[in-house]
Amino acid sequence: MWLSILGLILGISLGLLTDIQIPPEYANYLSIAVLASLDTLFGGIRAHLQQVYDDKVFVSGFFFNIILAAGLAFLGVHLGVDLYLAAIFAFGVRLFQNIAVIRRIILAKWAEKKHVSETPS
Repeated sequence: MWLSILGLILGISLGLLTDIQIPPEYANYLSIAVLASLDTLFGGIRAHLQQVYDDKVFVSGFFFNIILAAGLAFLGVHLGVDLYLAAIFAFGVRLFQNIAVIRRIILAKWAEKKHVSETPS
């Protein structure tokens, strides 16, 4: 989990400290890359909370998701079809599912901890 948090902090810091302008024709690719990386990040947090986290799965999933999404967008541009919307939809749905599972896990752990602290010793 530390790898995903470190990557997030590093990415946000680099983004805030640099003044890089992304050309408008690459905006679709960037939006897909951001969604793919967020999906992988929250998937990694979910896996850590479920105690099934694996660094190799996280890193390979990160790069595979970005390459697949960018490939769909690239293919869509050349076919004249907005295929990047399919990637945005898929990653958006998975992102919200991962966040929902993370929320449930945290709430269950919080309720369990609260129940244990209220139980007399």
